Amino acid sequence: MRHVGAAKVQIMVKKASRLVLLRHGQSQWNLENRFTGWFDVGLTEKGVEEANAAGTLLLSSGIKPDVVHTSLQTRAILTANLALSACDQLWIPVRRSWRLNERHYGGLTGLNKQETVDLHGDEKVREWRRSYSIAPPAMVPDHPYNPNTDGRYNSVPKDLLPTTECLADVIERLIPYWQNELASDLQEFPTVLIAAHGNSLRALVKHLEDIPEDEITGLEIPTGAPIVYELNSDLSPVNSMPISERYLA
Repeated sequence: MRHVGAAKVQIMVKKASRLVLLRHGQSQWNLENRFTGWFDVGLTEKGVEEANAAGTLLLSSGIKPDVVHTSLQTRAILTANLALSACDQLWIPVRRSWRLNERHYGGLTGLNKQETVDLHGDEKVREWRRSYSIAPPAMVPDHPYNPNTDGRYNSVPKDLLPTTECLADVIERLIPYWQNELASDLQEFPTVLIAAHGNSLRALVKHLEDIPEDEITGLEIPTGAPIVYELNSDLSPVNSMPISERYLA
């Protein structure tokens, strides 16, 4: 009688992934010290240089993105295109989502930050800018810089379009995208690039590193500086090094 050994059980273990975060290059309203949020502005000459330099840095570091995710905002899209062109990866698949947009600054949109401090006081403006859970005043429908009527948001359910946001709100809208679209690509591709914004990337870093609410608001993410995470198969960071050591240099 022939004995057949136990069937071999094949366990598929996904290799580690690499996630690269890139805040857009300097925008015109960054230069003018204005609250930008969801309003669409372009890059300055310096912003273009920062985006190109980020791509060159990726190339020299041997990091080649396989897919890129951006917000729906021009400054992030241009940054991604310039960086990918500089590292000869402009041909890779592109995903875009409003969930990667910058924080919506509501009624503060377009205002000069120093003039806003002069008008409302430093303490109140610091609360609007840096509080984890306190949002600025909501944007009224006839605001001159109201972005919500822009055609790029036609597919977003009206009840999901913000009129103002705090960082907690950004995290709430971002996490479903992380758990679905981003997680799917991180499971399929070796290296995923996200070109987005200071607050949407801050929200993602908080989630990745489980940073406390009272600490994450102090995190500054510079423009045009790639941040690299090596991720385990469960999409957690491989090591616990501080974010300051994750920047490409």
